[in-house]
Amino acid sequence: MSGKLKFAFYWGASCGGCEIAVLDINERILEVAALADIVLWPVAADGKYKDIEAMADKTIDVTFFNGGIRNSEAEHIAKLLRAKSKVVVSFGACATLGGVPGLSNLYGKEQTFVRAYETTESTVNPAATRPGARTAMPEGELELPEFYDNVFPLDKIIEVDYYLPGCPPTAEWVGKAVDAIASGKLPPKGSVIGLEKILCDECPLERKNERSIKKFYRPHEIMPKPGQCLLEQGIICSGPATRAGCKARCIEVNMPCRGCYGPPPGVVDQGAKMLGAVASLVDADDESEIEAIVSRVKDPVGVFYQFSLAKSLLRSFRRGR
Repeated sequence: MSGKLKFAFYWGASCGGCEIAVLDINERILEVAALADIVLWPVAADGKYKDIEAMADKTIDVTFFNGGIRNSEAEHIAKLLRAKSKVVVSFGACATLGGVPGLSNLYGKEQTFVRAYETTESTVNPAATRPGARTAMPEGELELPEFYDNVFPLDKIIEVDYYLPGCPPTAEWVGKAVDAIASGKLPPKGSVIGLEKILCDECPLERKNERSIKKFYRPHEIMPKPGQCLLEQGIICSGPATRAGCKARCIEVNMPCRGCYGPPPGVVDQGAKMLGAVASLVDADDESEIEAIVSRVKDPVGVFYQFSLAKSLLRSFRRGR
């Protein structure tokens, strides 16, 4: 390709951390500016959808899309950018897996709205007013995107070319992705831009690989023994079910892995994989003792599927269930 490339950045159901990850490459952002013109980046520039709609198909070289799909606007823009882009990168845990917003798939739209606008401890809303897709006002009709029952990973809505996981992706891997794009040395289509091993393989803590869990602890309930595997001490750490690449940054400060880099190669359901790893370490054979140990795991779905519920075998809310 001759001349500067054209990049687009977009966010769906996300926290905005992936936008910061782009800036975390520090002075290399100047290399990005030299490499490409950014034609859409809502968090940083006042771009207009109509300008993207007016482009010929495949005009944009690469779109980095972070966040899941939770409403009609995000779905529309995802499909628009797919049509206008040669390459689409699913950027971060929410686009790739559904992320933390995907945990709301346990409830659906109605229960989510009841909680958000009526029953939260800080809410004062005696009229139970909720946002609507269309609201009549003296100045005219206001329109908001339709809010869906479920959060969807990006690849459930459009075809994705590459995946860059993480919450957010580290600056190192963002840089590697940019280098691959700049050099034209991209991996095979559908690849995850990351390592092909589990996080435990790059974790600095020692593992004994033996049954050792007599009790589960939340991180604030115990001071971990230095140098020893957190999971084997009863602190649920998702390293056995998570792709490597982050260099165990959380674990280095005694915080367990939450699984944001997604499942390693060959794993269909990250939460199920983690459940298997935990079960193999419980040091008990008596049914009542096992029940007492596992009862200490608070919010199992939130623990084992913190980032991946929307792409798991459980997947989503169903009306009437």
